[in-house]
Amino acid sequence: MPQIDIVLVEPLYEGNIGFASRVMKNFGFHNMVLINPPKMTIEAEARASHAKDVLHNAELLTLDEVFERSDISVATTGGLSKSVSHPMRMPYYSPAELRDIVAPVDGRVSILFGRENWGLNNEEISRCDIVCTIPTAEEYPIMNISHAIGVVCYELAHLPRGEYALASHREMEGLYHHIGEFLGEIEHPIEKREATLLLAKRIFGRTRLTVREASTMHGILRRAERIMRIARDEGKYPAENAPGAGDEE
Repeated sequence: MPQIDIVLVEPLYEGNIGFASRVMKNFGFHNMVLINPPKMTIEAEARASHAKDVLHNAELLTLDEVFERSDISVATTGGLSKSVSHPMRMPYYSPAELRDIVAPVDGRVSILFGRENWGLNNEEISRCDIVCTIPTAEEYPIMNISHAIGVVCYELAHLPRGEYALASHREMEGLYHHIGEFLGEIEHPIEKREATLLLAKRIFGRTRLTVREASTMHGILRRAERIMRIARDEGKYPAENAPGAGDEE
């Protein structure tokens, strides 16, 4: 099964960290990661109850370190985009749907939970591959962080063993960089490139590319770039007629 890391990004209250440890162990998860946590005292241990081992073994990492070592990163959020035209928090999946996405993966899956007062910010969410939200009542949609962790852990408990290795975070970042260069090659409108790259990340994040698939995408992009450059050298593909130039949505 995939290795699941529960990542608490700048949690405000040590009691919630203790409760999170407890609910993680309830469902068989032991890998907790803390990013800039508060000072821990006896309160966190008391809330952890019989899950003190999860609490004591929690890793202290930076957000960059989390992304660097993750094969898939998942942003949890209660605030969603209103349409797919705004891809920051779209498309999104429920914890049950997330289970189906990560079940076949043989790699590290980091699930990020944000601060108790305002969650994850847009920059943190944009760096994640998948967006997950818990269906809640409209009258009171925001859950306590430990309760949210409990729901996600419940849905992901007893996952079957993974079947294949994913492209690494470094390999996927290399692909996204290549896509960005390709957008420049085809003169995709500059003001649309950031959103287009984010859409590409959302697509590839949920499709879980293998190393071979990522390499194939590089090959397709390189071949297209080579053909376009030859055509330009021969005067058959002037830059002003490049796809994307002057396109309107």
